[in-house]
Amino acid sequence: MAFGIKKEELAEWKRQIDAGNIAFLTHYWLDERFPHCHTVTKVGCRDLKKLAGWGAEYGLRKEWIDCRTGGYSHFDLLGDRQKEILTKEGLYSHIERFQL
Repeated sequence: MAFGIKKEELAEWKRQIDAGNIAFLTHYWLDERFPHCHTVTKVGCRDLKKLAGWGAEYGLRKEWIDCRTGGYSHFDLLGDRQKEILTKEGLYSHIERFQL
C-alpha cells in the first residue's frame, strides 16, 4: 500500500518517464513481505535499455525491473540500498523528507 505522495508528484514522475528521463519517486509504503521497510523509491524510464543501464551502474539486474505493459516500468529501491542510491544521485530531499 502506497501513501504519502501527492497526485502532482505522481503526475510529474510519469511526465519524466514519458519524456525518456530516469525518474525517481519516493513514498511511504507497507508490504508484509518487507516488514522493516517503510518507504520505497521507484526509479522508472520509458526506455527499458536506458533504465537497465542506469541500474547496472548500481549493481541492479535488469530482471529486477518491474515491467508494466501499460508503461511506467521501474526498479523498486528499498532499505539501505535505497538510501545509498539516493545519496549517490544527490536526491537529499527524498532522504530528508522520508527520514531515511
